[in-house]
Amino acid sequence: MNLKITHDWLLEYLDTDAAPSEIQKYLSLCGPSVEKVTKIDDDYVYDIEITSNRVDTASVFGIAQEALAILPQFAKRAKLKFNPLKKYRFENLPSGYDRTKMVNKLIINIQEKNICPRFTALVLNNIQIKKSPKFVQSRLQLCGIKSINNVVDISNYLMIAFGQPVHIFDYERISKSTMNMRLSRKGEKIVTLDGKVITLPGDDIVIEDGDKKLIDLCGIMGGLNSSVTGNTNTVVLFVQTYNPQKVRETSMSTGQRTLAAAYFEKGLDEERVEPTTVYGVELLQVYAGAKIASTLYDIYPAPYKSKKISISLDEVNKKVGIKFSINNVVEILTSLEFTYHIGTNRAKMILEVPSYRSRDVSIKEDLIEEIARIYGYYNLPNNIQPTVYIKQPKDIEQFFKLQSRVKNFLKDLGLHEIMNYSMISKELINKLGLSISDHLRVKNTISEEIEYMRRYITSSLIKTLQENEGKREILKFFEIAKGYKPRKNDLPLEYYQLSIATNTSINDLKGIIETLFRELNIEDYSVRAASFDIFEPKIQGEIRINNRWVGKFGQLKTIYKIENELKSEAYIAYFKFEELIKDAKMLARYKPISPYSVIKLDLTFEQDAKRPFLNIKEEAFKTSKLLKKIEFVGTFKNKATLRFYFSSSDRNISEDEAKKELEKIKLNLKATL
Repeated sequence: MNLKITHDWLLEYLDTDAAPSEIQKYLSLCGPSVEKVTKIDDDYVYDIEITSNRVDTASVFGIAQEALAILPQFAKRAKLKFNPLKKYRFENLPSGYDRTKMVNKLIINIQEKNICPRFTALVLNNIQIKKSPKFVQSRLQLCGIKSINNVVDISNYLMIAFGQPVHIFDYERISKSTMNMRLSRKGEKIVTLDGKVITLPGDDIVIEDGDKKLIDLCGIMGGLNSSVTGNTNTVVLFVQTYNPQKVRETSMSTGQRTLAAAYFEKGLDEERVEPTTVYGVELLQVYAGAKIASTLYDIYPAPYKSKKISISLDEVNKKVGIKFSINNVVEILTSLEFTYHIGTNRAKMILEVPSYRSRDVSIKEDLIEEIARIYGYYNLPNNIQPTVYIKQPKDIEQFFKLQSRVKNFLKDLGLHEIMNYSMISKELINKLGLSISDHLRVKNTISEEIEYMRRYITSSLIKTLQENEGKREILKFFEIAKGYKPRKNDLPLEYYQLSIATNTSINDLKGIIETLFRELNIEDYSVRAASFDIFEPKIQGEIRINNRWVGKFGQLKTIYKIENELKSEAYIAYFKFEELIKDAKMLARYKPISPYSVIKLDLTFEQDAKRPFLNIKEEAFKTSKLLKKIEFVGTFKNKATLRFYFSSSDRNISEDEAKKELEKIKLNLKATL
């Protein structure tokens, strides 16, 4: 949330010798970040970033309060000319508030608990609708708010001045002088001040009048049917606070993002309702000729109870890392309006938290943070804490070593590592023919694109392929991340997966897998025919290590290629990563180099889908004791070439012996077809 205020308006509350550029610099160092200062005519406009937990600073007076504490740290004078929170009290309502002459009444009913902590209203008559004074128009326009008329402008002026949104209704347009606050029913409609018809999702805070017409979408925008017009003579000045969660839910679900909603959804100080109401009456009296025409309605069932926090000087010094005196601490905290009380044993300080800080200051660490920021984080010694190595369990250490090894190796092979979100869309699940019920749904997702926790990381990698098509001819990606399997009445089962995706060829993918296994020194693995629905029937396989399933690979089926809008073929591999690395070794098993000759012979034969490479390999090693290794050389049309390595561990063999062994293998393969 960003707020614009003017320098001239700030000086209405703050007496200081600091220039606008100095205010920008010093406040940004110790408080709210002043992103920009712009000179416009004879004034300056501050553009200030307001953090969500400090909505108390989202006003002219709130910035004055911060400046009061921060500027003296830089030897700049800073005093409040007056404190409006103390000046504007109900007992100080403007002259003319005679309870015996109140002629207008309101019937107020709050039907639900916990939706409106404080509801304050007052009827004023003799209203004269006209243009606002020039200084009001100027200040609002410089703050980015359009001037409309004196009454509407006053409501906006109050919001920027005190950080408390205000609504002013036309009293005559509220049927039967009745205001019923309740939660909306699903499908109800309201026409807001900007002329939009809003269909309510239900459970939204609304106000209806005596004829059951909705006149206010509380915390967001008033209804058009109760708005102030050029003929308005009597108004209801309405100042209140709401349940912030309800306002946030309604604002997000209806898409109505207003400045008032930005305030209310952060949780406002109920105690600020009183000075805002009184100041509002004063402004309406002075600039609209208003006269009070009703009793004051102030519904405040649970008044604020002051909160006290006990803290010692030793705790402050220990947490911040420097030595403060008790006077330093008290001076900083009292400048922030915390009330100081001496503890019974004098070693403790007791600080009373102001009402407008009650939501973000609740423990002693919050007080220490306030001391540190006003003192200046930049003043704290920048001593780097000595690093400490925490030894991890052996299995965890080994896991991360192997994970790092796999990542670096695949990158060395030319693959790009991808880090996708762990959440995917329902659409992406459907595009791969997966079951929605097998995926864990995120209850409070902010987008349909990240609605489900992904069960398999392959889906994200296919999307990455599609998004990068056309940017480069050859695409090779991999990702190591967790998948999430739902469990009833429990947290999901999380397990690491490795997925590889490329648009080159199935042989290229197989080559990547083979070299990866060689890098991990995994020898006892086998590749078998498989029938996974995601892959083309005859272009896929599964991988087992010691007969334990660890992964699958293949060419993405055409139907899924079309569903995922891929232009080229996609070749995918998927592994249960933890199963894959169970048999991995950081160092290869030592094999002595044979001193005897090795004879290499090639054999070319017709490819047969019924005779996978694994079967050929097994039959060949059964047939010849001199066979040491088999390599795939390549294919041409429907023929494949394999290279056979023959050697003996105790003598040199001749080429004729090797040829005889190869012939035996050839005959045996024919016989078993």
